[in-house]
Amino acid sequence: MPQPPTKLTDELGIALSNFADNATGMLTPTLRLGVTGLSRAGKTIFITALVHNLLTQGRLPGFAPLAEGRFIGARLAEYPDATIPRFAYEQHLATLTGDPPTWPEGTKRISQLRLVLKFQSAKWWSGMRGPATLNLDIVDYPGEWLLDLPLLGLSFAEWSKDALTRANLPSHLAEASDFLGELDKTDVKGQATDILAEHLAGAFTTYLRRSREHGALETLPPGRFLLPGDLEGSPALTFAPLPLPAGDIPRNSLYRMLEQRYEAYKDRIVRPFFRDHFARLDRQVVLVDTLRALNAGPGAVSDLETALTAVLACFRQGEANPLLRPFTRRIDRILFAATKADHVHHTSHDKLEAILNRLVSNATKRARFAGTETKSIAMAGIRATSEGTIREGGETLPTLIGTPIAGEELDGTVYDGKTEIALFPGDLPAKPDSLFEDGSPVELNFLRFTPPQRLERNAAGDPVLPHIRLDRAIDYLIGDWMA
Repeated sequence: MPQPPTKLTDELGIALSNFADNATGMLTPTLRLGVTGLSRAGKTIFITALVHNLLTQGRLPGFAPLAEGRFIGARLAEYPDATIPRFAYEQHLATLTGDPPTWPEGTKRISQLRLVLKFQSAKWWSGMRGPATLNLDIVDYPGEWLLDLPLLGLSFAEWSKDALTRANLPSHLAEASDFLGELDKTDVKGQATDILAEHLAGAFTTYLRRSREHGALETLPPGRFLLPGDLEGSPALTFAPLPLPAGDIPRNSLYRMLEQRYEAYKDRIVRPFFRDHFARLDRQVVLVDTLRALNAGPGAVSDLETALTAVLACFRQGEANPLLRPFTRRIDRILFAATKADHVHHTSHDKLEAILNRLVSNATKRARFAGTETKSIAMAGIRATSEGTIREGGETLPTLIGTPIAGEELDGTVYDGKTEIALFPGDLPAKPDSLFEDGSPVELNFLRFTPPQRLERNAAGDPVLPHIRLDRAIDYLIGDWMA
């Protein structure tokens, strides 16, 4: 799939915004990092942990500037664009370290945060000019919005055909049956009314919501239908896919009304997001809840692969032309991170990375061809479990030790959110292709755990947030800018 088509006015707006960024950053370079992931992938946790560890110089042995003693410190700064909501770092940290600690709410809108990083460059001449400074701008946005970008290249008829074909698949029929039933009773060439449009849009949204609950959302835009925010109930969010009728289609028909609303959705919602935020990134981290997809079954795994391939095609990838650098940005590095690595034993982390590599193989091939570097890791921004062993039937099994969230259920046991347990999480397949070749289900004992109940404190009294490979993620994303 090609990158989303843009208008001349879009490109002009992107160029002017990039020029303004570069003009204000002539003395202090700015790195814009995009953070995304589909529902429940851990975006808020990742950003909070990244910011906290940089501010407190946490345990980041894999972050070269800190490990080499060159990292001087970090501070939060005012973000230059006062129209963009600020990422609520302090509130999220308070939630994670409260009594009792809880996970913060997920990403529901775009937000941004600026960190000013001070460091000593490793270059031999750096001693003559003293410490260097880097502005790290972190851009957080819902992954569901990312799913909308491919719509920019699709007409209403093309999107409708894809959406209805998917809804009629055996793996989607259970969730889509009510919507398809309403559609069967609808005359798409008949007189358009707001009531009929709202009725169909409501049935379609219910289908999307049910699909997300069962882990099969990943290829079902429009994303704002599930996270509408201030747009809830607006005409731009009141449409649904319709079959293309034969013959002439009256101008006042339901089909024409919903076609116009679909185009308005692209022009007024999706295109500005691409122009103002997405097309102005230097680096991108894509968080992938691989374990949730595996636990949901083969259909969810296939959906996730398709979604990642589609949305990664929308990234502006590759090295920017040096002569055009003041006016254009390109994503030159993408980090794919399989989150919740603390939900499997460390002996399965290599398998988790291998599965992630298989899921993003098509996307990475496209990125590398464009000149973008990619990397995949298994990580946890905040580690919620520790590890141990149990003996069962004469066999020693690796276990996770943690406190399941209240209401989590496994084998008929409902947990109260206070009881710590030891759990054998199950085995991941050694050959990732088996997930796609025969659709073999993966037997996982998958539970959601509370944040760590007892946190260490550093010498300054700041909480120490345990993690898995967050240091390697930070080093890959920003370390070379601090060399």
